[in-house]
Amino acid sequence: MKKFTLLACLVLLAVHSALAKITVGASLPDLASIASYIGGDRVDAFSIARSTSDPHSVEVLPSYMVRVSRADIYLKVGLSLDQWADQIIDGARNSKLRVVDCARGITILEKPTGEVDASMGDVHPEGNPHYWLDPRNGAIIAETITEALAVVDPAGESTFKANLAKFQSETTSKVETWKAGASSIPNKTIVTYHSSWAYLCHAFDFAVASKIEPIPGIPPTASHLAELVKVIREGHITSVIQEPYFSDDGANYLARETGIKVLKLAPSCSDTRSESYFDHFDRILDSLRSVKQP
Repeated sequence: MKKFTLLACLVLLAVHSALAKITVGASLPDLASIASYIGGDRVDAFSIARSTSDPHSVEVLPSYMVRVSRADIYLKVGLSLDQWADQIIDGARNSKLRVVDCARGITILEKPTGEVDASMGDVHPEGNPHYWLDPRNGAIIAETITEALAVVDPAGESTFKANLAKFQSETTSKVETWKAGASSIPNKTIVTYHSSWAYLCHAFDFAVASKIEPIPGIPPTASHLAELVKVIREGHITSVIQEPYFSDDGANYLARETGIKVLKLAPSCSDTRSESYFDHFDRILDSLRSVKQP
């Protein structure tokens, strides 16, 4: 009887180990969504920031530390965007946590030349950190995540690699479709609020004529908005992208003065589902295509 009980316990333990999922925390929903895609049923992923919150400044709550204390992997954006994550990771006191810098292998845009100081506003010394908004970078992020998952769960390596190959193939196919759709927009020059959209514009050949922020992190002045009105009228620009967590005042003023269409778009996808990362590009590009051209 004792032998039977011991054998039953060992079987239950083996079953539990086989069914146990890797818990992946991430600074942004985009990174968690890619982890969900690569990990499939072997992964539970969560995000600290929401798509509607400013990823530069997230309030650190004790509940975040508790969640990360139970995680196996944490995915950081890096490039000084999510410095708040360091406080969460430190507070979690999780010695087994594997912290992954998802900027690894990415070609970074807008690296400052020379010394960066406070007069330049919220400029990131290592370059623009919004790299996930080029879907081709999503494929690089997926490779980084695949490597991390395989270290934590070697038994799932073949699954992760198969899902990576599928992700990369889907990315290639979707980029072609998105580019074809973007090419149908007559005027691909836009205005943005913040410098969130450099990678999206680089991927799909949009041009940013100007930004509502005169310098990163600084709200617009009346004179700057007046200059933007001239830029919009002279360039026949039809779209301005406004992040949901910045003030609407500047974009609404431009809309009243010029008739420009304000597109309220978040730089991050809506949630951590495996399909959410790709769905986000559909929404962004559909919104840009929907704007009536003069």
